[in-house]
Amino acid sequence: MAVPAEFTTLDISGTFYMNKSLSDSTDAILTAQGVGWLKRRAISMGSLHLTVKHYKDSEGVEHIDIDQVVAGLAGTREERVLNYEERTHNDHVFGHVIGKSRRIPVADIEEEFLKKGWTEETVTNGAIESYVESDTPKSGTSWIAKQIWGTEVIDGVTRYTRHVYFTGPDGKVIEARLVYDYAPSPFLDIDVVVKGHHIKLPIESSWTRITRPLRNSWLFALLVAAYIIGFALLTRQQWFLTPASSFIGCTATYWTANDGCGLNGDLCGPFDDGSTFDFRCPAQCADVILQNPRTIGNQQMTLVPLIVGGGDDNGTYRGDSFICSAATQAGLISHNKGGCASLQLLSNFTDFLPFSANGLNSVGFPTVFPIGFRFIGGANHNSQCEDIRDPVLAFNVIITCLLFLLLRPKPIILYWCLVCIGFWHVVLFSQPHGPPPALDTAFSTFLPTLFVAYAFWRLAFRFVLPVFLQKAPIEAMVWYLGPFWVTVLTNVTMGKIPINRLYAADLQRNGAITALVIIIVIVLVLALNQVRVVRKTGWLPYYLGWYIIGGLILLVLSQLPGLELRLHHYIIGIILMPVSAFPTRLSAMYQGFLLGLFLNGVAAFGFDSILQTAEDLRQDAPLGSDLPTFLTNMTSFNASIPFINQTISWDVLPEGWDSFSLLVDDVERYAGTALNYSLAALEPSLPHFFRLALRSGDSTGDFTMPATLWPNGTWVDPLPGPS
Repeated sequence: MAVPAEFTTLDISGTFYMNKSLSDSTDAILTAQGVGWLKRRAISMGSLHLTVKHYKDSEGVEHIDIDQVVAGLAGTREERVLNYEERTHNDHVFGHVIGKSRRIPVADIEEEFLKKGWTEETVTNGAIESYVESDTPKSGTSWIAKQIWGTEVIDGVTRYTRHVYFTGPDGKVIEARLVYDYAPSPFLDIDVVVKGHHIKLPIESSWTRITRPLRNSWLFALLVAAYIIGFALLTRQQWFLTPASSFIGCTATYWTANDGCGLNGDLCGPFDDGSTFDFRCPAQCADVILQNPRTIGNQQMTLVPLIVGGGDDNGTYRGDSFICSAATQAGLISHNKGGCASLQLLSNFTDFLPFSANGLNSVGFPTVFPIGFRFIGGANHNSQCEDIRDPVLAFNVIITCLLFLLLRPKPIILYWCLVCIGFWHVVLFSQPHGPPPALDTAFSTFLPTLFVAYAFWRLAFRFVLPVFLQKAPIEAMVWYLGPFWVTVLTNVTMGKIPINRLYAADLQRNGAITALVIIIVIVLVLALNQVRVVRKTGWLPYYLGWYIIGGLILLVLSQLPGLELRLHHYIIGIILMPVSAFPTRLSAMYQGFLLGLFLNGVAAFGFDSILQTAEDLRQDAPLGSDLPTFLTNMTSFNASIPFINQTISWDVLPEGWDSFSLLVDDVERYAGTALNYSLAALEPSLPHFFRLALRSGDSTGDFTMPATLWPNGTWVDPLPGPS
C-alpha cells in the first residue's frame, strides 16, 4: 500500500507489512548469515510487519525504534540512534551484531544499487543508512549488511522500501530490495503524553488480540451457511406466505393518467360496483411520489403521493389514487411496515373531498368520476402482512459488523460478502422488482455485477481494505459500513433530495439549486483532497490521462443525435472507484460509499444504458408536442343558452395530426375529427374540466391545461402550456 501523502524520511513512523510479491527473496542472505532452515522457512511463510516510531530527543538527535514481528517467531526490538555510533545487539535471529545508523545524502552513497531509484522527497530530505555487521568473535561468522531506507515509486505507487547490499563470509555480494505496505495507525490505539504522564490505551490492538480465536475458517463457513438459511427464511416470510395476487405496488391504482384508460374508461374496466379486493402493500409507500405534474380537475399535483378524496364520512377515494398511500393516510397500514387491508369499489361517485391525516394530504375533485373505492374493515394485524425490511436491514447491518469485528475473514472474502449482502438486500427487501421480486431479473443482473465488483477489487479495494482490516477492524467497520449502507439504501437516504434523479429539469424544483450547490462544494473539496493524495503518490499524470480520455469519450457520446447522456448512479460508482485506491481513511469511506451506490443502482434498476432516448427519460412528462386551441373562451361562452344546448369548440387540426382527444373531468369522452362537443350529457349543477390533445394514429400528444366551466356559467380559459 502506498504511504500517506505527507510521509517523508524525516518521519517514518507507522506500521508496515512486507509485500512479498514486490520484495526480493532474502533466503540467500539469511543462509549466509547462518540462520537455520526452520527459521528461514518460518520467515518465508510468516507475515512480517514493522511498527516504527521515529522521533527526536531533547538534544535534537533522531531515534528510530522498531518492533519487528514475524508470525511464528518471537518479536525483536531495535532502538536506533542516527548518530552513526556503534552499538552491540543480540538478536535471536541474527545472533550478536554491531550496528550504526545515520541520515545520509543520496549523493554520498557509494554503491549504485543503494543509490538509485529513490523519490525526489528522499533525495531532498536524505535517506536513512543502516550499517550492521556480525560480531564475529561472539557469533562465529562474518558478514556485512548495508541498507538504505527511503521511499520509492513502484508500479506508480510510492512505497517505503529498503535496499540491501549484503556481503557474505565468502565475499559474495547479494543485492535485494524489500518493499513494505503502509498501514495507518489505528485511532483507537491511544498513545499520548499529558502533563508528563504517558497514557497508553491500545483499544484496537487489544480487541484484535482478544477476538483472534474467532478467526477460524470452519467457524466462518458454518456461520455463512447459517446466514444463507436465515436470509432465505426471512425472504420466504416477506414474499411467499401471502398469495402473489394480493401484492400490489406503491403506485397501484385503478385508473391511469390522461387517455390511458381509453374512451369512457373502457380499457381500465369493467368495474363491478360493490366488488371487494384484499391486498397487501409494501412499506414506505408514502415516500413514493409523482415525479412529474399530474392534473386533477383544475389542479396539478407534483412531488407528492397521488391521493384524491378520502375526506367524506365514508372515506371515498378517486380511482386513480395510489391505493397504498391512501390506505396509509386512512391509518389502515403502517408506513414502516406496510400491511394488509380490503377495499370496495363504487362507480360514478361525486365530490371527492380533500383530507389530511397521518402526514399525507389529498386533493379534492368536485365532480363525478367513473370509479372510486372505500376501505372496508379495520387494520389487519396479521404478522404475515407486515413488511419486514427494517428488521432484515438491522439483521444485515449486524452481520456485516460482525464480519469486521469478530470473524475478520481474508479481505477478499469479506469484500465478496459485502457485495452479495448488499446486492440481495436491495433485490429482495429495499427495492425489489415486484412485488413479489422478479428473481429471474435479479439473477440476470447478478453475474455482470460480480464481474464489475471483481474489477473494483483489483483496481481499488485490495489496496485499502487489507490495511485497515488487519490492524484496525473497528475503524474499518466504521469507515466502510457507514457509507456503504447509506448508499445501499439510496432510495431512503437520498430519495428526498430535489435532484436525486440527475435530470436537468429537476433544477426547477424547490430547493434544487441549494442542494446542487451544497453537493458541488462537498464533491469539490473531497476531489481536491483526493487529487492531493494521488499527486503525492506520483500517480496523478496516469489517472489524469485516463480521465481526460474518458471525458472526451463522454463528450462524443453526448453529441450523438437522438440520444441523451445519462450518468446513472451505478456508472458514477464505476467512474470514481479507481481514484480511491490509496490507503487513507477517506479512501475507505469513498470505497464503501461507491460500492453501495453501484450495488443499489444495478440491483434496483439494472445496467441501464449510458445513452437513452428522450422518450426513455420522459416517462409521463409532457412531450413538448403541438397543442390544440379552444375556440370557446370566457368572452364567447354564452351562459344564457340552456345547458342542454351548449357546445364547446376548438380550432382545426394542424398539419401532421389526424384527430382530437377530449378529456372531460379527466376521462376521455371524445376521440375523433369533429371540432365541437355537446355538453348535453353533463350535469349542469357540477363544475366540469376540459382538456384537449391532438392525435396521430394511436399516438396522443400533450393535453392542454384545463378549461373550467363552473355551475354558474362562468368559463375559465386554460392556462398556457401542456398539462
